Amino acid sequence: MASGSFTQPPTGGALEIDITTFFLSLGSSALIHLGDASMPDGTKAVDLEMAHQSIDLLALMKEKTKGNLSPEEARFLESLIADLRLRYVQKTQSSPAAHP
Repeated sequence: MASGSFTQPPTGGALEIDITTFFLSLGSSALIHLGDASMPDGTKAVDLEMAHQSIDLLALMKEKTKGNLSPEEARFLESLIADLRLRYVQKTQSSPAAHP
């Protein structure tokens, strides 16, 4: 294994990684790019193109996982996509020059 490679899982209350956590990670990325959440350094910035890409990735995951998610996972993903799309439309309507 190469030096500096990940060899052991983190300790100290790390979240279990599952499909919902993955969806939440992509959703968090979209919120950051929409300017609705802070970046890790505490700053906020709007990047609608990157927000659009994150939302599109979630929509792609919805399509590719159809029939393979539990009902709860499918509802979570659908709700997340709907919320992010609404936020995206609101941002683009308030800033017409910012369309990707």
